[in-house]
Amino acid sequence: MSEDRIERETLISAPLERVWSLVAQPGFWVADKASLPGTVAREGESMLAKNSEHGDFPVRVEKVQPPTYLAYRWASAFPGEELREDNSTLVEFTLTSEGDRTRLRVVESGFATLAGPDGLRGQSHKDNSQGWPLELEALKKRAEEPSA
Repeated sequence: MSEDRIERETLISAPLERVWSLVAQPGFWVADKASLPGTVAREGESMLAKNSEHGDFPVRVEKVQPPTYLAYRWASAFPGEELREDNSTLVEFTLTSEGDRTRLRVVESGFATLAGPDGLRGQSHKDNSQGWPLELEALKKRAEEPSA
């Protein structure tokens, strides 16, 4: 496995539009859920994903192609720092409709070009490799909840 990218996917028992509405919340994978309602991804916009346990992470929306593709840049290894090319990774979400279900694929890349020692790059890759299955499972659970 490459130390520069992480690839994960999950099949969600929910329509594409429902999954899109959750993925289009910038920083949904790291922000405290209470800080997300009402936020919608807009290309070029930046925000601070607030996480009471891990810190605040800058997130910038790179590309939006509703309802099948979103790309964000975030500084996962550098909480609280200004977002730069050398301290951030690119997170891409691709959604594909499969009948009444949605396949969600995430690819996070750019670990090899992070500023700092190899240990920091390796730890960031390891931490995020362990985090994505948890975040995708949480998103899947939210998407599959019955509508109120």
